Amino acid sequence: MYKKFIKPFFDKLTALIAFLVASPIFLVVALLLAIFQNGKIFFTQKRPGLNEEVFLLIKFKTMRDDKNEKGELLPDSERLTWIGKLVRKTSMDEIPQLFNIIKGDMSFIGPRPLLVEYLPLYSQQQRQRHLVTPGITGWAQINGRNTISWQKKFEYDVWYVHNQSFLLDLKIIFLTIFKVFKAEGISGEGVATMEKFRGN
Repeated sequence: MYKKFIKPFFDKLTALIAFLVASPIFLVVALLLAIFQNGKIFFTQKRPGLNEEVFLLIKFKTMRDDKNEKGELLPDSERLTWIGKLVRKTSMDEIPQLFNIIKGDMSFIGPRPLLVEYLPLYSQQQRQRHLVTPGITGWAQINGRNTISWQKKFEYDVWYVHNQSFLLDLKIIFLTIFKVFKAEGISGEGVATMEKFRGN
């Protein structure tokens, strides 16, 4: 009952209210990104959601598209702008994902939607992370985010799938707010975000 009806309903309702409340912040961030990132405001990318169905995720763009002489993108740390660092540190880059929640592609709480290219690399157990709707934050995010290994992150995701409840979601929300204020777990060791998953 909670997973199929109550949670999706309150996700959409809360996302709509949150966007209306956050719209001034949304406009200010969009303006600053447009000024300091050559007019590029949004980052969109196809991601697998519930039952591995692909949807278009939207976030604020925090990195430029600078390339080297070979036409390859520079490392994340070199493309991350000062405004991008601020937006990422405060997790404001997640605000546009409210649209994904309103559409039903995402939830507030659930395993993070990762890259489509990772799908063939998962073990059978790890694939279970797609048995629930992906979220903006989740059990893995409050237990290390980008500072833990991929294997540990997937263990947390699968654990959440099998233990999802209203009280657990409430706990994740409160701990996420705490983590955002402390700005913990934003970057992996030696990288601006986290190294790519290359399989088990």
